Amino acid sequence: MIRRLYDWVMRQAQRPNALWILCAVSFAESSFFPIPPDPLLIPMALSCRSRAWIYGVLCTLSSVIGGVLGYYIGYALFEAIGLQILTAYGYVESFHAMIRPFQEWAFWAITLKGLTPIPYKIVTIASGVARVDFATFMVASVLARGMRFMTVSILCWHFGDPVRLFIEKYLGPLFIAVLLMLIGGFVVLKYI
Repeated sequence: MIRRLYDWVMRQAQRPNALWILCAVSFAESSFFPIPPDPLLIPMALSCRSRAWIYGVLCTLSSVIGGVLGYYIGYALFEAIGLQILTAYGYVESFHAMIRPFQEWAFWAITLKGLTPIPYKIVTIASGVARVDFATFMVASVLARGMRFMTVSILCWHFGDPVRLFIEKYLGPLFIAVLLMLIGGFVVLKYI
């Protein structure tokens, strides 16, 4: 099943509308959507290595723009929308403990949490609730998301076929490892 899904994603990565889908997923993940863009970014960068840099930049920009929506949800629509998003993901209890670091060390909290498996939508909403200076939020978001997505793109560009072959050879264990990292991010956010 995982092999069929992988093959399907690789085919989708080569379609003309793949870039739009990547941007939409990257935008949505930063404010409300549960799936990160990496499962699409990696095959796209591997299937067309000459465009890996473009994919990384557009993924970063889309994520930062989506983060603005997440910030606004936290800043102005927390009771109406933000609380529902947190409830849907089971983060209400742990969320309030996250606010203090955002108030005290906004730049570092956003940058460091933006690099972890913690869902970025939680970071953007928390930034809005904490009333983080918007310029600080933007700079930290560009840095964190840029480091994350450009690192993935550069690795795919540089290593290309060996990475693709490695992924294809160890698809099952890699899938489980990524799944465990995502679950770990949710668990860390919920209980720490």
